[in-house]
Amino acid sequence: MQEDELKLVVFRLGDEEYAAEVSQVREIIRMEKITRLPRAPEFVEGIINLRGQLTTVISLRRLFGLPEEQMPGRRIIVLDQEEPTGIVVDSVTEVLSLSREEVDTPEHVFGADTRFIKGVGKREDRLIIILDLSRVLKPEEVEGLQEVRELVAQEVRE
Repeated sequence: MQEDELKLVVFRLGDEEYAAEVSQVREIIRMEKITRLPRAPEFVEGIINLRGQLTTVISLRRLFGLPEEQMPGRRIIVLDQEEPTGIVVDSVTEVLSLSREEVDTPEHVFGADTRFIKGVGKREDRLIIILDLSRVLKPEEVEGLQEVRELVAQEVRE
């Protein structure tokens, strides 16, 4: 891959296309049974057991304030970060390379919370919102997620 290219995992939420850099994604798995957690923040779907490791799963739809829909092709994108976290998306459509010239910076995105938007990719008649998945959660949401993880870890130990 050249330095002037972004390699992206493209996914859908409703009619919109989003993407994240491949380097932020550990794996993509089929939707599986998620165990709900009491008193978890609203955006937390619950937890799954991913090959022996408890993984917190969050709903990107809820986080973005979109209506709940049970799409048949839903997937969990497992993030490549220290704390195991998955995000539920409606579908994963492709891996795509975009040149830097095909991406506008977030400063051109008006009226949106751009702290987690890396840019907007333009390919033919498509607009793809490129997210920084490590920054999707606000600091207070990260704290809430950490509290959930600590409660789960405590329950597992008992």
